[in-house]
Amino acid sequence: MIRTVLLSLLACLPLSSVAAQDASWRHGAALLGEPKYPPGFRHFDYVNPDAPKGGLVRFGAQGTFDSFNIVVAGVKGSPEQGLGLIYETLVTPSLDEPSASYGLLAEAFSYPEDFSSVTFRLRPEARWHDGRPVTVEDVIFSFEVLKANSPTYAFYYKNVEKAEKAGEREVKFTFDQKGNRELPQIMGQLLVLPRHWWEGTGPDGRRRDVTQTSLEPPLGSGPYRLKSFDPGRSATYERVKDYWGAALNVNVGKYNFDEVRYEYYRDATVLLEAFKGDRIDFRSENSARNWATGYDFPARQQGKVILEEFPIRASGVMQAFVPNLRRDKFKDPKVRRALNLAFPFEEINKTIFSGQYERISSYFFGLELASSGLPEGKEREILESVKDKIPPEVMTTPYRNPVSDTPEAVRANLREADRLLREAGWELKDRRRVNARGETLTVELLGSTPNDERIYLPYKASLDRLGIVTTVRIVDDVQYVNRIRSFDFDVISGIWGKSLSPGNEQREFWGSQAAKREGSRNLAGIADPGVDALIDRVIFAKDREELVAATRALDRVLLAHDYVIPQWTYRKQRTARWDRFGRPETLPLYGASGFPTVWWYDAARAARTGAAR
Repeated sequence: MIRTVLLSLLACLPLSSVAAQDASWRHGAALLGEPKYPPGFRHFDYVNPDAPKGGLVRFGAQGTFDSFNIVVAGVKGSPEQGLGLIYETLVTPSLDEPSASYGLLAEAFSYPEDFSSVTFRLRPEARWHDGRPVTVEDVIFSFEVLKANSPTYAFYYKNVEKAEKAGEREVKFTFDQKGNRELPQIMGQLLVLPRHWWEGTGPDGRRRDVTQTSLEPPLGSGPYRLKSFDPGRSATYERVKDYWGAALNVNVGKYNFDEVRYEYYRDATVLLEAFKGDRIDFRSENSARNWATGYDFPARQQGKVILEEFPIRASGVMQAFVPNLRRDKFKDPKVRRALNLAFPFEEINKTIFSGQYERISSYFFGLELASSGLPEGKEREILESVKDKIPPEVMTTPYRNPVSDTPEAVRANLREADRLLREAGWELKDRRRVNARGETLTVELLGSTPNDERIYLPYKASLDRLGIVTTVRIVDDVQYVNRIRSFDFDVISGIWGKSLSPGNEQREFWGSQAAKREGSRNLAGIADPGVDALIDRVIFAKDREELVAATRALDRVLLAHDYVIPQWTYRKQRTARWDRFGRPETLPLYGASGFPTVWWYDAARAARTGAAR
């Protein structure tokens, strides 16, 4: 799974005197501006360098898994959280800077002023868990197999012309374009796999196949290895005692638990009960109803369970109902706006969410990148440069979601929706919306969990009032994934996380090429020249000011097209934990809770609370 946080730098420990004198090699960098930490820094400011090592932490996950091979696209419930502890990338992010990273497997990197390539120099001490060194050949192998076997990675790396060995420990990626400052950072995110292991034979004597699912414990280079597992039900990872990178400054104070365990549950209600039954130590709560009423049980009343919220500063979000523009009935923006006017957010927020949510009004909601009011300054200048490709109201009318907080407002919104549908050619006859060809306007709301019905059914009732024949269909995970991948849906719920420094991933989210490619994140099927032009302005921004202005312009145009029906969000991470853990005095600014990365097992607290079973 691609990490949405943009990476950029490399290096960690002091470089050799020769490297230090070579200005072309960088110890670290930010996407825009300079990195916070200088060469040779001792550790990140948000960690406790003396954090004790030990103990167990248990997580719950909904679903199941049938493979530990991350290369294969679409494997059922791939246990990505745990595998992220096994494998490493060339660089690792700092959580108290926007889009800045420092070297992990690579100790330094270099790129020309035109960003036409990037070269990484691997650390000589980097080792796989079998003791063999991490090599340039491993990096090239990883790039090639990920690009060849995953549509997402193929698109993500499409601007990479070639990967080649440039020295004993140096690997060079050459790009097909210049000026894209994010491409060197994207390659820093590359997850590195062991070539010799994948090209070897397994315990059964058969040659391993990177294109097939596998439950064989994988070989990694990271701070943990897979200790044991029960297929589809649990996986336990143990800290590698002789981990090669334990003393790196980017790792000091991190990865403090001896064991990390994931338990898998098929049902969200059972998952919550497992936490209350002390089978899980920590969970992020995504349900407003659970947060309001689900934690009233003895352990919390006794102080053994702590509920705490942490502000989310590192990312914004667009979560929305997504009409499939590949279907003719949704191509008219008046129809899509009518769907928004019919959405009873205020009622749902009150009756289902206990009033906890706020409605999303930007594709970059929660960040300074979100547009508001009318465009001014640099943003207006950017919009003027593409004015022949964008809706004219972008310059004159701020985007606003309809509000249905009173019965009068509900009726007014439905009347406006009726007017728009009629203008779009959908008349109301015998309580049904039909067009001139006699076709009925139908909408299938597709979901994958019973919880989806709670939201879909009130929305269906509102759409029915407009004469739109609406059905709710809940399917199993495999069918849902396959239908989404092939764009076989009317309307689904989609979510896109946004970083502080957006870039090439915007092409995957909203670009015309992604709209045509099965499995892309352009769920809506947006294919618009104005959007494409503004995505390029974001990607090729020269400084932070231009990036912010270009992103706001892109946001404003996406909103003006009414491509989606925005849903809701909560700008804090809601967490529940059994009181067995300690944490640094200062948590990472952009890491929310930072759990479990910078936390540790507190034996004294655990003694008072009761040891985990």
